[in-house]
Amino acid sequence: MELMPMPKLSESTLNAVNTLGQWLAQTDMASPDEARQAQLIVLAGNAALPTLETAAELSNACSLPLLITGGIGHSTTFLYAAVARHPRYNGLRTTGLSEADLLATIARERLKVPEERLIIERQSTNSGENASFTRKLMEEKGLKPQRAVLIQDPTMQRRTAATFAQVWRDAPFQPQWLSYPGFTAQVINGSRNLKFAQPRDGLWEVARYLSLVLGEMPRLNDDEHGYGPRGQGFIGHIDIPDEVREAWRQAQNDPALMMPLRSRSLI
Repeated sequence: MELMPMPKLSESTLNAVNTLGQWLAQTDMASPDEARQAQLIVLAGNAALPTLETAAELSNACSLPLLITGGIGHSTTFLYAAVARHPRYNGLRTTGLSEADLLATIARERLKVPEERLIIERQSTNSGENASFTRKLMEEKGLKPQRAVLIQDPTMQRRTAATFAQVWRDAPFQPQWLSYPGFTAQVINGSRNLKFAQPRDGLWEVARYLSLVLGEMPRLNDDEHGYGPRGQGFIGHIDIPDEVREAWRQAQNDPALMMPLRSRSLI
């Protein structure tokens, strides 16, 4: 049951939210089979458990090493909660574990990824450190993939891809990062509240999903408030299509989305 139900949205705002969600979920592979061209999978720790399942499926299907990056950060409690609610994973201990250790436990014990294919980075606390600490670990282990699949929560996939590109911009060896969240969420109006078109175990609540989607746009703007070169410099410049900017304008101006907009500041 949705703990924080969201009211139904107008069709224009609903379309705007789904436009934003689809664009944020940057996908560079037309099908999972393209992972066979890669030599490594990297999963950035997050609380959308289907991303772990995607990573494990690709690792098992292609016999690829799976590097999981993530320590304990401001969103780790959301991962703990997602595991506690999950019908297959809720018996696992969570408290005190890094995101990478918890996700690796699920991969090992529930998704049958062999221990020898798991690589864990457990110190990073944000997306920038996910990238920089992953680079450091790969260099220490001598990992030099020509191509690597990068998986993240779809609401943060585009920013994560930009962050990894920024961190590797001066590296002597630069993989081709294939951005692939594995799924894209779509919201629809139910009989009483907003809901996901295709519910899955381990997803966010709808209100949390909206806060993540709406919170990403200010970060991706290349201005004094964003993460681009004109702001904090965490990522390179990202071209935002006109239809995405218009969708953001529509979402910002709908009073029904005031709560999700206010719930996620620039952190």
